[in-house]
Amino acid sequence: MKPIWVVDDDQSIRFVLEKALAREHYEVRSFANPRDVLAALESEQPQVMISDIRMPGGSGIDLLAKVKARWPALPVIVMTAFSDLDSAVSAFQGGAFEYLPKPFDVTKAVELIRRAVEESLREAVQAERAAEMPEMLGQAPAMQDVFRAIGRLSQSHVTVLITGESGTGKELVARALHKHSPRANGPFVAINTAAIPKDLLESELFGHERGAFTGAQTMRRGRFEQADGGTLFLDEIGDMPFDLQTRLLRVLSDGQFYRVGGHQPLKANVRVIAATHQNLEARVKQGVFREDLFHRLNVIRLRLPALRERREDIPMLARFFLGKSAKELGVEAKRITDAALARLMAFDFPGNVRQLENICHWLTVMAPAQVIEAKDLPPELAPQAAPAAAPPPAAVAVQAPDGPVTAAPAPPPAPAPGPVPGAAVTAEPAGAVLAAAEVVGPPSSTVRLPWLEDLEREARALLQAGSPEVWDTLTRQFEGRLIQTALEVTRGRRIEAAQKLGIGRNTITRKIQELGLDD
Repeated sequence: MKPIWVVDDDQSIRFVLEKALAREHYEVRSFANPRDVLAALESEQPQVMISDIRMPGGSGIDLLAKVKARWPALPVIVMTAFSDLDSAVSAFQGGAFEYLPKPFDVTKAVELIRRAVEESLREAVQAERAAEMPEMLGQAPAMQDVFRAIGRLSQSHVTVLITGESGTGKELVARALHKHSPRANGPFVAINTAAIPKDLLESELFGHERGAFTGAQTMRRGRFEQADGGTLFLDEIGDMPFDLQTRLLRVLSDGQFYRVGGHQPLKANVRVIAATHQNLEARVKQGVFREDLFHRLNVIRLRLPALRERREDIPMLARFFLGKSAKELGVEAKRITDAALARLMAFDFPGNVRQLENICHWLTVMAPAQVIEAKDLPPELAPQAAPAAAPPPAAVAVQAPDGPVTAAPAPPPAPAPGPVPGAAVTAEPAGAVLAAAEVVGPPSSTVRLPWLEDLEREARALLQAGSPEVWDTLTRQFEGRLIQTALEVTRGRRIEAAQKLGIGRNTITRKIQELGLDD
C-alpha cells in the first residue's frame, strides 16, 4: 500500500498523526507546505492525503484543486479550524473526501483516515476489474445493432444522444464510444445533471472564479475544462434546468463559455455525449426543454433496448454477474439452474440490466446452496408477482440491407408506425436513430412503500392549504427517506448506498449534511 501524506505547517499536528498512524501500521510521509507536495507528486502518489487549509507558502484549497485535477480518485481529507468551516464546505464541494475540524480527537481522526484508505483501495480494485471486464455483453439482434453503431462511430467526433430506460447501460455505451474514438487518450468526464442541485450545477459544468459566490474561496475548473481534449458525458440531460440549457447550447455552438463570475471567454475542445431516459420530443412540446438544444444534441441518436426486449441475453448476463459478485466477495461463484433462468427470462425487469445485476448480487449472498434454484429467487420474481403468462415474443419483419426479411407470426399492429427491435442500423443525417426503435412492453409492477403513502397524504394537505414551500418541503422529505432507506439496506455504508441510488459519493455525503441525517 502507498503511504499516507500529512500536510501541515504545524509540527505538533504532523507528529501526532505520524505516531497515531504508525500504531495502525500505516506508512506516513509528512510535508510542511503545499509546494513540496506538488513536487513529490511528479514522481509518486499517496494512498490518502490529509491537508491543512491555512499554510504559509500556499493554500490547502489550492492544493486540493491541483491534486484532484491530476488524481480525481485520490481521497483528500481537509483539516480546518472551526473558524474556517466555510472554507471546508468549499473544499468539500471541490471534491474533498471529508473535513476534520481542529482540535480533533485522534481516535476519530484515525478512523476517518482508515475509511478513506478503504475507499481508495476499493476504487483501485474496481478500476482493475473494470479493465479486465468486457465493455458490454449481448447477443440479441438489438444489442448487435448497438455494437455495430459504436463501430461506425469509432472514428467520428460527432455529438451522440443515447436514449433508453434507466438501467440499460447508457454510461457503458458512452465509455465505449470514447474508448474507440480518436479521443481515447483524452479524459472521459461524466456528470449526472439530475443528481446535482440547480444552484451548483452551473459551477460544476463551467467552473467558477474566486469570490464568485459565498464559499468560492478559490478558482475552480468545471467539467468542460476537465474534459478538454476528451469526452464529456452528460447523463440525464432531460432533467437539466431550462436556464442552463441556454449556456450549454452556446458551448455546443461555438465551443466558448465563461466560468461563474468570470469575464474571460474560455474554449474547450470537448466531444459531448448526452443520455436520457426521458422522451425529449415530448419535453420540447411541454416547453421544458429547448428545441434548438434538442436538435443540437440529436445529431446521431443511439437507443438502447430494454432488457425485456433482449431476453435471450439474460442467461449470459446472469452468469456473468454471478461470477462478478463472487469475485468481489471473495467466494466461489454460484451456478444457476435452467428453471431459475427460465423464471428470470419471464420477468420484465423494470430496472433493466442494473436490476438483474443487483438480483445476482443478492443471490450470491442470500441463496442457501451453491446451486441456485427457482425457489431461491427473491420474492419479486415469484410466480404470483410476475405478469400474466403470455406467448413468447413473436417474430417481426425487419429491414435488412438486402431487403425485407419476414418471420411469422407477426406481432399485433403497434399504435403508431416505426422501426422494430432488430432493425438494421443505417447512418442517417441529423436525428438518425442508430438502434432499435422504442417498443412498449407490458406494464411493470410497482412497489408501494409506506413512507411514500405518508408523503402523498402530506402533499395533498400542503397543496390544499396553498403552502408556498410545498416543493422544497416534500423534496427534502423524499430525499431524506430515500437516503435513509438506502443506508438501512447497506447497513450504513455510504459508498454502497450512493452506488445503489445512482449518485456520487460526494453527493450523498453533501445530502446527508444538508438534510441533517447525521444527527
